[in-house]
Amino acid sequence: MGKHVIVGAGQVGARLAGRLAGLGHDVVVVTRSGSGPEGVERVAADAADRARLTRIARGADALYNCANPPYHRWPRDWPPLAAALLGAAQDTGAALVTLSCLYGYGPVDGPMTEDLPLAAADVKGRVRARMWRDALAAHRAGRARVTEVRASDYYGPGSTDQAHLGEVRFVKPLLAGRRVPFLSDPSVPHAWTYLPDVAEALAVAGTDERALGRAWHVPTGPAVSPMEVAERLCEIAGAPPPRLYEVPRVVFTALGLVSPVMRELRETRYQFDEPYVLDSSAFQSTFGLAPTPLDDALRAVVASHRESQGRVTEATGDHSGG
Repeated sequence: MGKHVIVGAGQVGARLAGRLAGLGHDVVVVTRSGSGPEGVERVAADAADRARLTRIARGADALYNCANPPYHRWPRDWPPLAAALLGAAQDTGAALVTLSCLYGYGPVDGPMTEDLPLAAADVKGRVRARMWRDALAAHRAGRARVTEVRASDYYGPGSTDQAHLGEVRFVKPLLAGRRVPFLSDPSVPHAWTYLPDVAEALAVAGTDERALGRAWHVPTGPAVSPMEVAERLCEIAGAPPPRLYEVPRVVFTALGLVSPVMRELRETRYQFDEPYVLDSSAFQSTFGLAPTPLDDALRAVVASHRESQGRVTEATGDHSGG
């Protein structure tokens, strides 16, 4: 077993830490506050400090970039953070495993594969593309050992409030029978990546030398529309049929005037206006990891939602009958 250092303890980093610890590895989680899951070593540090991160990662087999800067601050926050992570990997010999997204491709006509050019014209897409180009250049020059694991929009237990299919924005109101706004046409097919599959793919990439030197797509199921997901979710939960509706474009634009996050989402709306399809066959065939079936994933989502609602009931003491 080896030493694995994870930068970030959010919806992916914490889950990855648990997975690696469960496999018997020594796991160190690095965050600014020193937070993280139980059962692993937790260190408070600024991961943009290359010297500090290098000391933490000394002797590590793999260094994972699971950081998540605020969405509207990517152009400012990512460059120094990515440079420090790559530098620490170069200084220690640890394999750098970067969790990334699909933004670098930009608009694509057809399924996305890892050999597509990183042709994004928007700011956030260029940021992510540059991160990978710098890492790959270091790998090819023999200065570092790197890989990148790319996922589509997350869903699953523990997904954040900002997730399109997350607990707060999607699951809870749908299962309560309320009308739920969606920021684009909810009938357009879209690739959704299940959070446990993301953590599993990262664990594989950090422990298998075959992953190094290229990018991979996390095993992801067939693209399905938000409406289809909502329908299956409500059927599985025994909830009323979903009432999902598109936010008018004029409202979407107006929200960007007061919300930095909404303003940034205008750049990536193309991902939801046309079918957004991900081909993850390379990872699946190489490492033998298949995506979790949608219905199985949604059953876990429903179970997690009911468990969280039960905790809320216990905390408030509301045990009233019907």
